[in-house]
Amino acid sequence: MSKNTTVVITGATSGLGQLVAVELGKRGCFDLVLTARSRERAEATRKQIELVSPSAKVDFFYGDLSVLKDVKRIGDEIAAAYSNIDVLLNNAGIHAFEQRVTPEGLPEMVAINYLSPWLLTYTLKPCLQNVGKARVVNVASEASRRHVVLKLPEDLTDTTAFTARGSSPIYGKTKLLNIMFTAELARRCSDTGISVNALNPGFNVTGLGRELWFAPLLERLLKILHLGDPRRGADIITRLIVDPEYHKKTGGYFNVGTGKSIQPVSPGGDFKMQQKLWKVTEDLLEQKGFLP
Repeated sequence: MSKNTTVVITGATSGLGQLVAVELGKRGCFDLVLTARSRERAEATRKQIELVSPSAKVDFFYGDLSVLKDVKRIGDEIAAAYSNIDVLLNNAGIHAFEQRVTPEGLPEMVAINYLSPWLLTYTLKPCLQNVGKARVVNVASEASRRHVVLKLPEDLTDTTAFTARGSSPIYGKTKLLNIMFTAELARRCSDTGISVNALNPGFNVTGLGRELWFAPLLERLLKILHLGDPRRGADIITRLIVDPEYHKKTGGYFNVGTGKSIQPVSPGGDFKMQQKLWKVTEDLLEQKGFLP
């Protein structure tokens, strides 16, 4: 990639997003545009990046990605500051162990994991098109295989309560939506020069079950056992951002470690369902006032 490559990363103050931001900072040819909720965590992340690259350009935009009004505002602010964006990494995500409803009446996991990246990508698309050879990278997961049954449009607004045990299918469903969104967006960007790909980062201990009281103990145990090394997840994300081979591919879903293509679980690869998902998402966001 050329000098002054602008990369937007969501969820960059912890976990995989932070590891990728630091790695790109090391390479010295990236302007990093990062989203954050906490100014304290943002400054801690900035210091980590500057330790490896004192001259790195790091710019933070603040807001709560569970609130679509914030997502739209952040997108507009980034677009006003950066007319050319080379890479958008939609990394922010959450595995909640109870149902929470956002101020806009939406299920929190769906809002953060799916609607937020959809809306941010839509808002920044003109800036990506200006580059002529941009990339969108979406962090999905093989947890998508546990989604049970996909119901559209109902699943986008379902605020039914669930327990920690019942949370996995909901989380998996949001990751399935990421994969389907990736495929449909790739088709819609086919004549723009923008490549769009998703990835499975594997099992990672960073941020693991942060809502579970025993998560810190479990994380230490897994590190001792050399399981869930987050550097593997960060590596496949970085590869999709920088490796030339992945710009030649679009609409794909790639695996941690090997970097090879994965066939998504049904109905992830269903063309008609991908189109339907796009349409019902557009309808919902128009209804909420976030699309023209």
